[in-house]
Amino acid sequence: MDNSPLEFDLLIETSWEVCNKVGGIYTVLSTKAKTLQKSFKDKVIFIGPDVWTETTPSPFFLESKTLLKEWRKNLSLPNDVKVRVGRWDIPGKPIAILVDFKGMYAANNDFYGRMWQLYGVDSLHAYGDYGEACAFSHAAGVVIESLASAYGARQGKRVIAHFDEWTTGMALLYVKNAIPEVATVFTTHATCIGRSICGNGKPLYDYLPGYNGDQMAAELNMEAKHSLEKTAAWQADCFTTVSEVTARECHQLLGRKPDVVTPNGFEENFVPAKTKYAKARKDSRSALIGAVSALTGNKYPEDTFIIATSGRCEYRNKGIDLYLDAIARLGDLDPDRKIIAFVMVPAWVKGPRADLSAAIAAGERNALPEPIISHEINNPQSDDVICRIRQIGFANCEESRVTMVYVPCYLNGDDGIFGKTYYDLLPGLDATVFPSYYEPWGYTPLESVAFGVPTITTSLSGFGQWVLDTFDNSFKDCGVKVEHRGDFNYDEVKEAIAIDLKTLVDSHESEIEEIRKAAMRTAKKASWSYFIEYYDKAYAIALENEMHRNQF
Repeated sequence: MDNSPLEFDLLIETSWEVCNKVGGIYTVLSTKAKTLQKSFKDKVIFIGPDVWTETTPSPFFLESKTLLKEWRKNLSLPNDVKVRVGRWDIPGKPIAILVDFKGMYAANNDFYGRMWQLYGVDSLHAYGDYGEACAFSHAAGVVIESLASAYGARQGKRVIAHFDEWTTGMALLYVKNAIPEVATVFTTHATCIGRSICGNGKPLYDYLPGYNGDQMAAELNMEAKHSLEKTAAWQADCFTTVSEVTARECHQLLGRKPDVVTPNGFEENFVPAKTKYAKARKDSRSALIGAVSALTGNKYPEDTFIIATSGRCEYRNKGIDLYLDAIARLGDLDPDRKIIAFVMVPAWVKGPRADLSAAIAAGERNALPEPIISHEINNPQSDDVICRIRQIGFANCEESRVTMVYVPCYLNGDDGIFGKTYYDLLPGLDATVFPSYYEPWGYTPLESVAFGVPTITTSLSGFGQWVLDTFDNSFKDCGVKVEHRGDFNYDEVKEAIAIDLKTLVDSHESEIEEIRKAAMRTAKKASWSYFIEYYDKAYAIALENEMHRNQF
């Protein structure tokens, strides 16, 4: 393959998280879009699910009556599939198509049978969100077929269709059968079986060479999703994943080694400009400390050290259990400053605590009942995080060196307590900790360093491995400390994280400032301007393999 610039006529990328903020894939696509748009203008189209209504519209979608007007003029799609065309309201503002797929539910059983006949996808044991994902991806597939035809794929135009996660696997298979002239790329951001093995408390890494993906799928009742994911990986013209950690997992559990590892980059679109950073940090700390003071009744000095973990609420996989234990251990080390530690992960939340909201509004500082949680949740007796906080015994009284607060909601600016987004609050933190056990990439630590916040992660995350491969493993060199985690060294990692945090707490302000600068330099090296080349390589492989495939 030569190094000439990548050329194509149309790139279509499909994901459940286009204009639909659910998890980390939204961050991948929404930050990558600016770089793609800069290079290829409107040759890039994103397709996502139309799960919105007039009363609850997508806050990320700007509908247009003129975009793709010629294509829409004579558009006729089966099963009452409808589309809305517009732009994704993110940096770069790429074209986005939202697909109303409700009519495809009625076709699911016949579609499952056809995919079994064509590719051997076993949907017999499907349950849960499998039907929804397949209805969406089937609908997305017919939209891609129509678009690709309109752009001349059958007449030799170069069209690439990129599919993210098992939830779009049926779209890939539909497209490959219906319009084989389209080059296909499939990216798994985490394997269904790997995530399930970890989520069920089984050791993954030491035993990985002995695991059989099909066998584990049967054991963990994941046969349909695994079958679809594995088939999509094998049928794609190019198969990619996001880190070397997950590449090894794919090779073992799916049986195909990824053609390219495409690490997740980041754009600093959300980071305050240097001239505004000091104010952003001050405002964030005021909101955080003010809310905790109203909750606990405690007074916190200006130099209070604020720590957080955040992300998806996967108690073991994301290392939330380890974080809580490490913070408890930090308290035993007698830190010089008061510490507030947050767990910012969404749970089954009812809404903001009325007593806390009232106290903040009145500027009152009185200890409230159970001063360890900011919002009410529906399952306080079974939520893993609140149960472990209680079990450890965080008292959050005036004498406590460490205050632990659980924030079980999405921080999108209207949570009713903090009134700021996660990105608004991030500058006010002094450190973050993401001690993941299962983390194919790890956007949260990358986001932290982009905001100049030193972070701790583990060698089991893709980002952690990239740091180890790129920098010296020290706060001073890169603003990141990577702790080596395995299946059976929980207590050692807990101790190491507590010591890492104690080091930061005890550091002089001048040292912290240098660490913050190092963190920002690290983020710049992980920008999409560097990492987009891996996608260029993946698209080139897909185009080449499609060409060879259709010669015979």
